[in-house]
Amino acid sequence: MRMRKKKHREDRIENCKEYQIENLEAFREDPCSVFPNPGPIHIEIGCGKGKFITQMGQKYPNINFVAIEKCPDVILMAMEKVKEAGLTNVKFIIGDAKILSDSMKDHSFERLYLNFSDPWKKSGQKKRRLTYRDFLAIYERILIPGGELHFKTDNRKLFEFSLNEFADCDLKMRNITFDLHNSRFEENVMTEYETLFAEQGMPIYRCEVIFRQNEEE
Repeated sequence: MRMRKKKHREDRIENCKEYQIENLEAFREDPCSVFPNPGPIHIEIGCGKGKFITQMGQKYPNINFVAIEKCPDVILMAMEKVKEAGLTNVKFIIGDAKILSDSMKDHSFERLYLNFSDPWKKSGQKKRRLTYRDFLAIYERILIPGGELHFKTDNRKLFEFSLNEFADCDLKMRNITFDLHNSRFEENVMTEYETLFAEQGMPIYRCEVIFRQNEEE
């Protein structure tokens, strides 16, 4: 269901302007320049209403975060959460995953998060899945050598597809679980969707992917 346009959306986004990265060319040249303090940069693609990225920013003040979301009405709520929390280590880009190939500098980021991405269920749509090998090649380019992808989903078929893509691309995997909330993993930060799914007793699938250290590996 399409989200209804938020009242005074443009004015509210303007009030959060300090949290938005608008000059993508400048960001590409120097990603650290948008943050007041130096530190590694992590990216979340599809931040939704911002529960995850806000909590991550609070939990890890020495890490800088960039959250990408294509829906202005959704990212507005995320920016307002971060502003209310008074965080300076979280910034937002309004756009979709294509921004990664167009506006991200090579080997600039340490980690990328994919939380409950669209599964694109039809077999003919597999190239749209954010764990498809073409996207993995982009992630490998923009992440530092040995950078990581942390992936969570409620869709088992998407998870199995993704594991196969990771394996076919010779990527290392760790902390693979088919039932995150009943596993021993203790560092989990939940999203809005995840909270809802957990309340319904639905299993959450998660894994971490480590990209190659260098071209020889």
